[in-house]
Amino acid sequence: MCDRQSLSNLPLFPSPSRHRPSRSAVFGTSVRRWSLTTVVATCYLLGVSTRRMEKLVETLGIIHLSKSQVSEMSKELDDHVADFRTRPLDGGPYMFVAADALAMKVREGGRAVNVSVMVATGVNADGHREILGLQVASSEDGAGWSEFFRDLTARGLTGVKLVISDAHVGLVAATAATLPGAAWQRCQMHYSANLMSATPKSSRP
Repeated sequence: MCDRQSLSNLPLFPSPSRHRPSRSAVFGTSVRRWSLTTVVATCYLLGVSTRRMEKLVETLGIIHLSKSQVSEMSKELDDHVADFRTRPLDGGPYMFVAADALAMKVREGGRAVNVSVMVATGVNADGHREILGLQVASSEDGAGWSEFFRDLTARGLTGVKLVISDAHVGLVAATAATLPGAAWQRCQMHYSANLMSATPKSSRP
């Protein structure tokens, strides 16, 4: 959650008065705090630099916004992400599931490291696509996929008939081990990319 003390130090928010503030004044301050936190957290999520963020909040009447204040307000996102990742999967049955891993860089201990972000998307009972879960791992392997799928089933993933993914050996094995009865199909987009990478440019259409 946000550090309310650091927020109260911003020029946008008045210093506490000796007199008890009215209910409307308190409500107005809370709204301003929430609005500022939302703006900063959204900018952080979109990758806006702290310097550019300072220029943005200047339009809201804030003269200075430090990196530590940005970091504290951005922590508001952590709770939302945690709720999303652990929510019950009660929109099933999810007959079709697509799984893939994204290679990304994250900051750990002051340095950038490579990680794999495993993502699963399913088609719910209403026929709409739904991101079922995501999990960060140091590398993409069979153990990581098995753990990921077990977490999804523990949260309520049921009725899977078909899993679509690339031909990663660990992913295919994890599908068979954790989702019995589900068929597997190779993603045509990945398959095409694999073919193109193995085909000389002179032979490509």
